[in-house]
Amino acid sequence: MKNILSTLFLTAGMMLSAQVGINTESPKAKLDVNGDLNLRDRIAVLDATDNSLSFGNNDQLLVSQGEGYAPIWKTLRIPEYEPNKFYLIFNNSFSDKVGVDFTNSEQPPVVSGTGKAAAFVKGTDFSNLTAFKKINGLSQKIQVFSTESKAYFQFETVVQANFTSNGTPDTSIDYACGIFVDDKLISLRQNNLKASSAQFTFLTHNQIGMVANLTKGEHIVSVGCSRLTSYGDASNRKLAIGTNTSTNLNSFIAQSSLKVDVYEIPQVFNTIIK
Repeated sequence: MKNILSTLFLTAGMMLSAQVGINTESPKAKLDVNGDLNLRDRIAVLDATDNSLSFGNNDQLLVSQGEGYAPIWKTLRIPEYEPNKFYLIFNNSFSDKVGVDFTNSEQPPVVSGTGKAAAFVKGTDFSNLTAFKKINGLSQKIQVFSTESKAYFQFETVVQANFTSNGTPDTSIDYACGIFVDDKLISLRQNNLKASSAQFTFLTHNQIGMVANLTKGEHIVSVGCSRLTSYGDASNRKLAIGTNTSTNLNSFIAQSSLKVDVYEIPQVFNTIIK
């Protein structure tokens, strides 16, 4: 009888310390269930702060804290919003210190009987604006999650030419910069940089663009600029956009920046766990 009892106690002890598998002969945890699990009552986890059992609250989920730590209850929630109102969903800013520059030979040809703005039509593909150069660091991906959206773009840069002081009368250069989404023109601004009594004149260029209801998914926003026309002795001078032509500026001062804000009427949510 003693031998039988000893064997039973030994077997029970082994069962208590061994891994138990349901519908599996090789359990990989203390309790390994290979199949559906139906719970008819509560689930409790150990609250390490006071060594008590925590049953969680309504609509909470169990979240792992990693190996060696008990899971904890977390609340899963969706941001509250008012229907048919726009909310800021995407916001980012980019910068570039390389910029682009142009010699007189890189101006587009002058077509008789047309103005400089004749080719600048909203929606024009970048490939059809052959005299434009992209500011590479400002070509970036943006994400749109709703079919109802408004995307705003704010571009700022410095434009400089290596003009000598007191150039010939009306020495200046016309230039243009455009904001593109998926290589389609959505905003364009033209300006004129004029020589003065000071050497190496420059100006700050600011530009805002907007496009509505982009398709859902990923898009590429970019900025491109062009030298248009030169006057006086400017044909001998270099034009720089987002970079410097002379040492009175440096790459930090002349750098370009692009800020992107996408407002949407929410249709898809990224859930938040707190």
